[in-house]
Amino acid sequence: DTMRRVVRQSKFRHVFGQAVKNDQCYDDIRVSRVTWDSSFCAVNPRFVAIIVDASGGGAFLVLPLHKTGRIDKSYPTVCGHTGPVLDIDWCPHNDQVIASGSEDCTVMVWQIPENGLTLSLTEPVVVLEGHSKRVGIVAWHPTARNVLLSAGCDNAIIIWNVGTGEALINLDDMHVDMIYNVSWNRNGSLICTASKDKKVRVIDPRKQEIVAEKEKTHEGARPMRAIFLADGNIFTTGFSRMSERQLALWNPKNMEEPIALHEMDTSNGVLLPFYDPDTNIIYLCGKGDSSIRYFEITDESPYVHYLNTFSSKEPQRGMGFMPKRGLDVNKCEIARFFKLHERKCEPIIMTVPRKSDLFQDDLYPDTAGPEAALEAEEWFEGKNADPLLISLKHGYIPGKNRDLKVVKKNILDNKPAGNKKSDLINAPKKAADASNPQNDAKLEEILKELKSIKDMISNQDERISKLEQQMAKIAD
Repeated sequence: DTMRRVVRQSKFRHVFGQAVKNDQCYDDIRVSRVTWDSSFCAVNPRFVAIIVDASGGGAFLVLPLHKTGRIDKSYPTVCGHTGPVLDIDWCPHNDQVIASGSEDCTVMVWQIPENGLTLSLTEPVVVLEGHSKRVGIVAWHPTARNVLLSAGCDNAIIIWNVGTGEALINLDDMHVDMIYNVSWNRNGSLICTASKDKKVRVIDPRKQEIVAEKEKTHEGARPMRAIFLADGNIFTTGFSRMSERQLALWNPKNMEEPIALHEMDTSNGVLLPFYDPDTNIIYLCGKGDSSIRYFEITDESPYVHYLNTFSSKEPQRGMGFMPKRGLDVNKCEIARFFKLHERKCEPIIMTVPRKSDLFQDDLYPDTAGPEAALEAEEWFEGKNADPLLISLKHGYIPGKNRDLKVVKKNILDNKPAGNKKSDLINAPKKAADASNPQNDAKLEEILKELKSIKDMISNQDERISKLEQQMAKIAD
């Protein structure tokens, strides 16, 4: 009994990673070449979204998960930004709503049709304007509906109520240098940030105050990352003074010394941490690496336990991480990554091999479901709530999502009704049902749009026949 167990017992010691077969990949995608350290990919149980190269603006692809294989060059994109898209994030409470931040200084929130795009989407549900420089980070609140955080190169963090299109909190004097990343804690009462000034800050956004901070979290000058864990501790990745990659664990109540600090290797790719609160496993994907390392966090020394490494040949340009409810519980899948190459996206499946076919409840404790625990107003007024959990015993079946409605304050008082399509989307629904003139306006709007599409098609037809005539002449 007194002998120390040499091998630590853990059900995750044998996590097994495997890339899917070629026909299960998404091929011929021009992944964005912007030099920005975001993951370029966001996934949920319905869709995979990938930031792509776009001429004259910014765009991202949204593909239904089953749409694997070669993606046609003319496949529709989400392309309303006038500058490159830098970050995207799916709403945790609505699998058809995605936010994007761009070099054009705006944040846009989009509603994706239930079965994916058939035409390119240029009209966001709402445009959030408030940053004076490019917006490199967007992150939805984990438990409150329609609360979205954005961080820009103006060193400001803005928290929006997407339901009204308003900026409700503006933290513009807390960071003196570039913000590398922002992470919400489990109930969304605090955020932690990593910044170019080598500080990690813990911030109470509603009180607009810094609760804790640590200078020189990592001594090196290269970018850091900081994320909240389920127990309230903070996990960071960064570089030592000798440019070795490090990971560390901190208690925000006492940031003097780390709980644990490990040196990993000398590589210059930024380590993107992906965290699963249900199993307490952290997966580290270095940009430009060809491996995913994973660690289990426990409350016994050395606290951060190396589990294993999944290695492949190709370096990764970015990475998407599937929420737990999108995994296949019958195959004991505990994580799924979507690895971006230069021209494709390759799913990688992590499983814990088990002999039994029964549901493995130790691998799948109840996990965060798609229902919001709070409304935006309740959160802004000071309420907190943990995520509403669901069981995955019978798998997760995506339900029907309600449309995102944006009700701008007093929109009917200060704008003539029905002059713009967006007003009709934004106008309160009750008002629209009650008054007929608005329905007429809507009908007129639809007819107009139909006519313009028909005109466009006939113009294109003419153009095709002209080009065909020219070709015939040349051929003769």
